[in-house]
Amino acid sequence: MTRFARLSQLLSPLVAVAAAFLVGGLVVTAIGENPFRIYAILFRGAFGSIDAIGLVLFNAVPLIFTGLAVAFAFRAGLFNIGGEGQLYAGAFVCALAGLTLGGLPAVLLIPIMVLASALGGALWASVPGVLKARFGVHEVINTIMMNFIAVGLTSYFVINMLREPGQMTPQTSEIAVAGHLPRLAGPLSRIGIPLPQANPLNLSIVIALAAVWLAWYVLYRTNLGYEIRAVGMNSKAAEYAGINVRRTIVAAMLLSGAFAGLVATNEVMGFRHRFLDNFSSGLGFMGIAVALLGKNTPVGVLMAALLFGVLNTGALEIDVFTDVPRELIQVVQAVTIILVVVGNEVVTRRAAARVALVAGETARSAGVAGKAE
Repeated sequence: MTRFARLSQLLSPLVAVAAAFLVGGLVVTAIGENPFRIYAILFRGAFGSIDAIGLVLFNAVPLIFTGLAVAFAFRAGLFNIGGEGQLYAGAFVCALAGLTLGGLPAVLLIPIMVLASALGGALWASVPGVLKARFGVHEVINTIMMNFIAVGLTSYFVINMLREPGQMTPQTSEIAVAGHLPRLAGPLSRIGIPLPQANPLNLSIVIALAAVWLAWYVLYRTNLGYEIRAVGMNSKAAEYAGINVRRTIVAAMLLSGAFAGLVATNEVMGFRHRFLDNFSSGLGFMGIAVALLGKNTPVGVLMAALLFGVLNTGALEIDVFTDVPRELIQVVQAVTIILVVVGNEVVTRRAAARVALVAGETARSAGVAGKAE
């Protein structure tokens, strides 16, 4: 990649975010509000207190996991739209482990539940992975259908078999206390960061950061990561080079699903402490936007998830203290992704044009040199 392409890849998300805020400002102006006032309220809601910052991080955690899921699969040339189903599968298996293994101490139960969440997501992603690798069935169709199956099956089991006794709400009983991930209010307060006890930020933020590092390490420091990136760039060339493309596709989907399944560490182990039917508000699909904005890199996903966490947290402040609907934030998010996609296409075309220009000049120079001889 040329220096121009690298710089463009770095700057295009920043330009897209700035342009999206500009469009949002125009919408606010059309409503009759002052955009500077609205954005000031937005950022005050996200950064105005330690409690608000904790909420930003809490809201960002599931988006880190689903963003990594999409980005990891995309590196292998796969478009995993099944994060929603995979996170439901991971959350259900995680809650089941917490309900059936409650007699174990926390030092054993917590790692088992974390692994169960990753395993549930990985197994759910393995189906479209195998179908793609073995039969060439497109993963977009498979993953979308698997979303419906996951939501439907978990809903059936919770409502008909695992519903908490005496409750109308479609949810399981609370998992064992030993499986709860501790909230960070206590530890942070002891070191001088006064996070309120009611703040839901919990230890899953550490697991999310570890997942970012793991995704980076696997992609850029292991043979499997090299194979995944090679298959994503050109599967035919990778196969010619001796890479087992089918195995690599399945491995990429398994790891992608595992990242999505880890949403359970925040939702089940750290926050709700149970499986709630239809708990996700489109987290799997939001992961697509996060991955696109983050350029399908682990660090980029982290930054994009934090931005979306800021927007989602600040939107509550806008909804309460202004007449501007909180859907404005959805407009900003949507415009951002549209501009990122457009920017990617522009950068790709310009980079290809520059490469073609250099190749043409090289060929002409070689021809002139040949004639001179």
